[in-house]
Amino acid sequence: MSTAGKAEKISITLPPDMLSYIKNNVQAGQYSSTSELIREAVRLWQQKQEEHTAKIEAIRARLDRSANSGTPIPMEEAFDRIRAMHEQRMSDRSNENV
Repeated sequence: MSTAGKAEKISITLPPDMLSYIKNNVQAGQYSSTSELIREAVRLWQQKQEEHTAKIEAIRARLDRSANSGTPIPMEEAFDRIRAMHEQRMSDRSNENV
């Protein structure tokens, strides 16, 4: 976020509980002004939005890689393979306990 431009004053409407929370934090010295608190809140919101966007892009990239990762097999065959692997592992485990 660039702060090089001229700041613009805006007006917002907040519910009483939010306004009270803001005022209490400013009065307690957590922030020097309500504007400072609101700017920090917006920065945190922007960061959260950017992180969300990055996560979505990573998921889409993984889905794309997965979709193009090889020859597809029928679902029933895939489950048969998984069952066989599970049965083999369970058999190997039971042989270890003997």
